[in-house]
Amino acid sequence: MNTKTALITGASRGIGAAIARTFAQNGYRLVLTCDKSMDALEALSLQLTKEYQISCTPLMADMSNEKDVTRIFNEIKRLDVLVNNAGISHVGLLSDMTSEEWHRVMGVNLDSCFYTARAAIPVMLKEHAGHIINISSVWGSAGASMEVAYSASKGGMNAFTKALAKELAPSGIQVNAIACGLIDTPMNSCFSQEDMDALKNEIPADRLGRPEEVAQLALQLVQGPAYLTGQIITIDGGWI
Repeated sequence: MNTKTALITGASRGIGAAIARTFAQNGYRLVLTCDKSMDALEALSLQLTKEYQISCTPLMADMSNEKDVTRIFNEIKRLDVLVNNAGISHVGLLSDMTSEEWHRVMGVNLDSCFYTARAAIPVMLKEHAGHIINISSVWGSAGASMEVAYSASKGGMNAFTKALAKELAPSGIQVNAIACGLIDTPMNSCFSQEDMDALKNEIPADRLGRPEEVAQLALQLVQGPAYLTGQIITIDGGWI
């Protein structure tokens, strides 16, 4: 029986919920967080507990808040997998963006990785093993017009991933990122159907990615070779 534990942030819907389900199917004990949709997270946790007979703890937390992250890790005695999935987007001209909006995107998307990784490392060092998986975006390397803050935050996440992987490799802790293309999630609901169709036409696979495909890749990273670390792995249907 699998006795490993995974912490998945931003798990109430979309990619985070799909990763939670995939890891539950594989017997992981889960700690799941969300910032606002606690009803949805509790419903998901109850469902996963019943379906897969695993332990699942739902917690409300703002992952950009250092105190919230510290509170979560005060309850975690063992951690095998950390998935930094919590994220927000901001669409609009940079010239129209407020300082508060900029710092919020950076806080949720990038600062959160610092807080969670810093807290997770001592726990993982006890086992001389562990996986940190950061859910990034193709815009972290390519950049997207009208999404400058989001692109910058994901670019920072990619650099964070590569640097931390080098730091932790001697300790047996692997750090990788998944750079997602256009995935069919609620985060993309801000785009019109016309915009979505235009984007889809640019993708060689001729469709949006599914959250379950990202979840499958996350599980494969955990089950993959110990030598695989410091990588930004793209899943985008051949788009970028």
